[in-house]
Amino acid sequence: MQSTAIPTRAELVERARGLVPMLREHAARAEHKARLTDEVVAALTEAGIFRMRTPARFGGYECDAATLIDVGIELGRGDGSVAFDVAAWWIMSWNVGLFPDEVQDVVFADPDVRICGTLAPTATAEPTTGGLRVTGTWAFNSGAAHSSWKVFSAILPTDDGALPIMGLVPSAELDVVEDWDVSGLRGTGSVTLSGHDVFVPEGRYIPIPALLQQQYASKRNAESTMYRAPVVGAVGAATCGKLIGLARAAQEDFLERVAKRPITNTSYERQIDAPVTHLQVAEATLKTDEAEHHARKLAAMVDGKAGAGQEWTLQERAYARVAVGRVCQLTAEAVDLLAGASGASSIYADQLIQRIRRDIQAITIHALNLPSTNLELYGRVLCGLEPNTFFV
Repeated sequence: MQSTAIPTRAELVERARGLVPMLREHAARAEHKARLTDEVVAALTEAGIFRMRTPARFGGYECDAATLIDVGIELGRGDGSVAFDVAAWWIMSWNVGLFPDEVQDVVFADPDVRICGTLAPTATAEPTTGGLRVTGTWAFNSGAAHSSWKVFSAILPTDDGALPIMGLVPSAELDVVEDWDVSGLRGTGSVTLSGHDVFVPEGRYIPIPALLQQQYASKRNAESTMYRAPVVGAVGAATCGKLIGLARAAQEDFLERVAKRPITNTSYERQIDAPVTHLQVAEATLKTDEAEHHARKLAAMVDGKAGAGQEWTLQERAYARVAVGRVCQLTAEAVDLLAGASGASSIYADQLIQRIRRDIQAITIHALNLPSTNLELYGRVLCGLEPNTFFV
């Protein structure tokens, strides 16, 4: 067991803010390599970013949701791919804290451990002596190149039908499919991983239905405030900050150029003097502010209910989903507005705003983030209907 001085929220935010210039400098190389650079991962490690959702007994910080939002904003200002991978690593570290304590002892032996993972149960599991044998293929493993472990989901046949499970395997036991050739979030390196007849010992897999009902397997984390939240709330809190950071970075980039360029084929020698520019900046800023409102409302819900030990209602769980969708929708609209007003020169590959636009689009169409799907779920629950998804 380790003990460590836990930095304050302000200290972690300042560390993340200090990384922004480096993240922007390395972003093009990450896109070219289709993975984060080793230097960026080392800098994030040095800043303690990977310890933010690690249990304190292993040297982690057990940060609250509000801290995730604040740090995520700064990382999003730097590079969308970095912020996306970090959020994915936060989510998976938190998930591992739900496993039996003896499993955590192995995984968190390195408090800076990085764990990639996916929730879709695209594999099959068969019982065997001492555990399971798992075969399957999992797409979208963000940060796989820098991850030591993978969280996987699979279907385990039972006498009553089938049980979706979540499990853990060392990354080295899986095969990598180098298929990450995409338009947005290229630097995340979200490759496909596959395994055939991979052995998963008892204890390294848990039933997903139990997780969604907050029936966690860890005894030592039962009293931790960080784990008094449903999965949907923890995932949402880790997700939202990066989107706000991307929108802020787009505005910073737009305002840095707006006094230096004309509006072609008009009398405006400076874009900043045109009334339409004022309308565009104001609308984009308000959309970003409104997105931040939902992000902080969600974080306050996660932290407040955890601190008070309160149960989540179905409507609150559905709000956790729709809040993420709304943050995606509003920030994407803000970025699209600014990118559209940035002129033809902004489409060059060395321009920050074009990468932000591609990255935020990729985040928005993620299956758990899609605004239309999340709005439908929230509306169903508000109308008194049953959810049409297990992830709530």
